[in-house]
Amino acid sequence: MRFLIVRTDIRAAADVDIAVAWAGGGRVRDETVSPEPRRQVVHAEDREAALLLARALSTVGAVRRGRQRVKVLPIDDAAPR
Repeated sequence: MRFLIVRTDIRAAADVDIAVAWAGGGRVRDETVSPEPRRQVVHAEDREAALLLARALSTVGAVRRGRQRVKVLPIDDAAPR
């Protein structure tokens, strides 16, 4: 299975938005509707390589300060039948 490693900016959420989402049982962020802005994208062929690349990207200063995050996403290679 292939993997996509993505470094993204973290969007800040206002306290009011958090309170409204908490009260209504909704979400503050919905990645399917509005994904976070991407900074860097890398592909890996297996899980070990993906995790190694994610660890390397996690050493970036902005990630360590909490302004960005690293995500490891599996890519389904199965062809539709």
